[in-house]
Amino acid sequence: MISATCPRFEVFLSNVRADVRAYVLLPSFRQCAPSTGHDDLPVSVHICLLLPVRRLSGPRLARSGAESTGWTGVNERTFIAVKPDGVQRRLVGEIVRRFERRGFKLVGLKLVQASESLLKDHYWDLRTKPFFRDLMSYMSSGPVVAMVWEGLDVVKTARKMLGETNPADSLPGTIRGDYCVEVGRNVIHGSDSVESAQKEISLWFRQNELHCWEDNSSHWIYN
Repeated sequence: MISATCPRFEVFLSNVRADVRAYVLLPSFRQCAPSTGHDDLPVSVHICLLLPVRRLSGPRLARSGAESTGWTGVNERTFIAVKPDGVQRRLVGEIVRRFERRGFKLVGLKLVQASESLLKDHYWDLRTKPFFRDLMSYMSSGPVVAMVWEGLDVVKTARKMLGETNPADSLPGTIRGDYCVEVGRNVIHGSDSVESAQKEISLWFRQNELHCWEDNSSHWIYN
């Protein structure tokens, strides 16, 4: 049984197969905490049951192997956002093309003018950094294309596809290595862990905005 609690609700999942990964995507702490001024916002719980794309055998299933490489060998979801500079430079189609050609499945996409409240929740861990105010100004300067992608080890693979935070350190062939020059205009955001992906998806998407659909090409992508 998997449980998750918040000051406003409690969720239980039972009778779930051992090989099914269950994510309960909770609202941010700001949305959960009482008397924050967010009471006018709808509170939703995202429950994602992701079936493994395939059963893996060998070293990749070993605990030590997963810890050393970061590869999980299971189906996951990650949050990707094309930042305002990427939207203005008409890079959205190219970025979507790269993820589709890699074999990942798009389950959510929308164009958003992010509010200050949403951006503060998203970048909460960076709130004490000296560049935080400039980051807020940059991310609110235009629309953002928010996406959720699904696939085998998509969190780690997407980070490889994006390149380093500093474009100068990004290899040619990565998105930032091909399209960015400065850190302050690095085109794209991607979740850095499964846990971050859960949080970010719950911030940017409602449950009914994520679509579970059958990908008929999956048997050509996964062995």
